[in-house]
Amino acid sequence: MKQISTLDYLKMNGWNKFLYNLKCFFCAIPHHLLNLVKKIGNFFKRLGLGIWANLKDLWLTFKNGKWQTKLSFLIMGFGSIWYGQPLRGVLFLLFEIVFVLYMGMAGAHWLSKFDNLGDAAGHKVETEWGEGWVNGDDSFKILMYGLLTIIFIIALVYTWRLQIKQCRINEEIMANGKKVKSGKDDLKSLLDDQYHKTLLALPLTGIAVFTVFPIIFMILVAFTNYDASHDGHGVLFTWQGFKNFGEIINFSNGESVVSMAFGEILVWTLIWAFFATFTNYFLGMFVAMMINKKGIQFKKGFRTILVMTIAIPQFISLLYISNMFSETGFISKLLQDLGIISENLHLFDDKANPHLTRAWIIIVNIWIGIPYLMLIATGILMNIPADLYESAKIDGASGIQQFGKITLPYMLFVTGPYLLTSFTGNLNNFNVIYLLTGGTPTNAELSGASGSVGYTDILITWLFKITQGTDSKYYLASVVGIMIFIVVSVLSLIVYNVMPSNRNEGDFS
Repeated sequence: MKQISTLDYLKMNGWNKFLYNLKCFFCAIPHHLLNLVKKIGNFFKRLGLGIWANLKDLWLTFKNGKWQTKLSFLIMGFGSIWYGQPLRGVLFLLFEIVFVLYMGMAGAHWLSKFDNLGDAAGHKVETEWGEGWVNGDDSFKILMYGLLTIIFIIALVYTWRLQIKQCRINEEIMANGKKVKSGKDDLKSLLDDQYHKTLLALPLTGIAVFTVFPIIFMILVAFTNYDASHDGHGVLFTWQGFKNFGEIINFSNGESVVSMAFGEILVWTLIWAFFATFTNYFLGMFVAMMINKKGIQFKKGFRTILVMTIAIPQFISLLYISNMFSETGFISKLLQDLGIISENLHLFDDKANPHLTRAWIIIVNIWIGIPYLMLIATGILMNIPADLYESAKIDGASGIQQFGKITLPYMLFVTGPYLLTSFTGNLNNFNVIYLLTGGTPTNAELSGASGSVGYTDILITWLFKITQGTDSKYYLASVVGIMIFIVVSVLSLIVYNVMPSNRNEGDFS
């Protein structure tokens, strides 16, 4: 797209500027995607060069190193002990011993079955005492412990490489007539200049065990047929490759209920996230501006009332509103008593109008989200220099022009990162959808092969439903989880790179 000069841009009116910025945004998407592909390619290029450099260094170390270093290729820690670092050497050696014992006792077994996730399933047998059960392979355990074994092998290779590199460094230090660090020096270092590593060791271990490992495991489940009928011990599940992904993105096949459900739910998820984000943003800003306006009385009282809504747990408000507007709720009875409606109100059940229910969800979300935005906007509005408004008034700018030229640009610049996180948060906003409607009304055309699908379901609530009941499909839920990650990450990267707060950091400084 042809870029215009700054002078030509300033001559545009507000509408033309908006259209130009919108056009620039969409034209920039292919450029940012291309840059992303280039970055991924450069990453793999650097990875390959790094592996080659390490292999070359290992060969030179073995070729030119002393016999103590060469023996360390086989016995981890031997070189460190020989060069006067017994603490490091013992730790390296213990790691190798634990690895050998683990592989001999269990690791090799799990790894040998990892390619097919088991050979023989458990089954029932008749015995003289009645019906019994013969244990067989467990695909779930094989997948989990096989993954742990692979991670253990990677950790061993990294540690082995680290201790070989340490041996080479010690050789160079001693060749220069210097003294290597002792175990006492290592301990002192961990409590002094390396203290940050000591503090971060436990949190990083927790992140690896309770966050990274489950994510990798979930990704692997997406490549299997793990579901209610393939539980892993009574009936084994196996690898399916990319078949599951083809099932969910096969939009060209009209008979694929799963892909149709994914497409429709994805569209509604994006619509919901857009309106849930920007209605709260602009209405919250409007409320903050009204409260901050000169001459408004009881400002503290208005702010207190709005802040009190934040103090109430969200799930209580959502469940209360859901029950209040249900078929037999208070609102339904009140409207019938007033003669406004003749039958029970259908808003959050299968008889409801899907479009009306979707609109009502967005309205309820406004009630929940405005107080947060009011507080954020209040703090920002108080920091906009009053001189800007005074100069604008002198130049004859109206209130709307002041908002469009001063308030809104300043707000968008400061709250750009918040808007991005709010949008991505609404893409995965499980509470509002599930607690308010549970996904209802049900979409009968898309339910069945893809689980129970509702008109108000977003991807995260659909994922939850897929894992429930006797027809649960864990592999499909994993695929949906991966697709959610791809959608959220791509949108986040694109929007973040075109945000004014990221590109023009000095404009409002």
